[in-house]
Amino acid sequence: MDLTLRFRAYPDEETASEAWRHIEIHRQIRNHAVRDYYRSPRNDRPTAYDQHSKLTKWKRRWPTFAEVSAHAAQQTVSQIQKNQKVLKEHRKNGRKTGRLKWQGAGEFRSVAYQSEGFNVNHTTGHDFGTLTLSKIGEIPIRAHRDLPDTENVKRTVLKKERTGDWFACFVVEVESPEKPDPADIDRSDCIGVDLGIQSYIHTSDDLSVECLDLESEYEQYAREQRSLDRKQHGSTNWENQRQKVARAKRRIRWKVLDFQHKLSTWLVKEYDVVAVEDLDVMSMLETSQSAKNKQDASWSRFLDLLEYKGELYGTHVVRVNARGTTKECNQCSVETSKPLWVREHSCPACGHTENRDLNAAKNILDRGLNKLSLHVGPGRSESPPVETVLPAFARHSGRVDAKHVVEAGSPAA
Repeated sequence: MDLTLRFRAYPDEETASEAWRHIEIHRQIRNHAVRDYYRSPRNDRPTAYDQHSKLTKWKRRWPTFAEVSAHAAQQTVSQIQKNQKVLKEHRKNGRKTGRLKWQGAGEFRSVAYQSEGFNVNHTTGHDFGTLTLSKIGEIPIRAHRDLPDTENVKRTVLKKERTGDWFACFVVEVESPEKPDPADIDRSDCIGVDLGIQSYIHTSDDLSVECLDLESEYEQYAREQRSLDRKQHGSTNWENQRQKVARAKRRIRWKVLDFQHKLSTWLVKEYDVVAVEDLDVMSMLETSQSAKNKQDASWSRFLDLLEYKGELYGTHVVRVNARGTTKECNQCSVETSKPLWVREHSCPACGHTENRDLNAAKNILDRGLNKLSLHVGPGRSESPPVETVLPAFARHSGRVDAKHVVEAGSPAA
């Protein structure tokens, strides 16, 4: 499987200016390729190979296109075909999709090299390495982890964020560990996860993790945005304030992402099977009165992280149909409708009573096990890879504040 390693880059002023000029040229190449794609007959759209052949003609007509790396230009064109495949998959799944959009100045912010055109170097004993890109130059990068060897890197991406910071991403291939044999899995090593708003997750082991408190971050973001509105658009002060707004927004995004990474890592390290509800987040955002809360939860990204970490650590991650998991009684399967403000599940048929989120999590776990057709047997046990303020985060009834979720070995929050 592919693993992406992200490093902070520190190009000097001259190199940064040249890199940004190249990115702008790649934006023009990308826009021209999109226009060429949609101007072709619907039943005769050009392939990536066709547009790679046309790229030579485009360079003769527009000499600026020849100023960037030819290999990187091909990657820019190839990305259009990849995007089209994603749109096609969305349409197969019943989603409404439009065309690829024309990108204006500043909207295209990265350049990619695949297999060639770059070199990675790390001097032993130093915190910095270098990334050399064809026709751009040498860029120092902070080596907060071991840098991969150049021959092991499948793809390199240099990106400038809206805050003005630069990042280098390396895609490397790692061997996926084998997932445990279903015959060796014990039910105690399986967990169902119910996603929510009042609690970010509630598990079938009756563990509840609270949502992040982002109130102060949103207040800071709002203050910076109001200050930006008072600046003259396009002025130096406006640009400086725009970067402050971008940094405030990035702080929110990074805080949520860090929380999701730690939580998903704990789940896949602790359990052999993680069953989670497969939510249609898009339709929920369109019809819900609490759309902002659901958007802040970033459930789609959390589910994607779970699946990605499952492949990385050898854990079965199963998405199950979420319909009826809250209504259905885990003991007798009788469905009982209840509004959102009712937090207890009480079955009129069998008298079973427990927390509604716990009942839903157990239903999710049962559906996940049925979907995998697992025959549970003796399994393994591991020490929890997550520390919390509670004496036993792993498996007992309790509620954990989101700010206390930290990775084992990391400094306490």
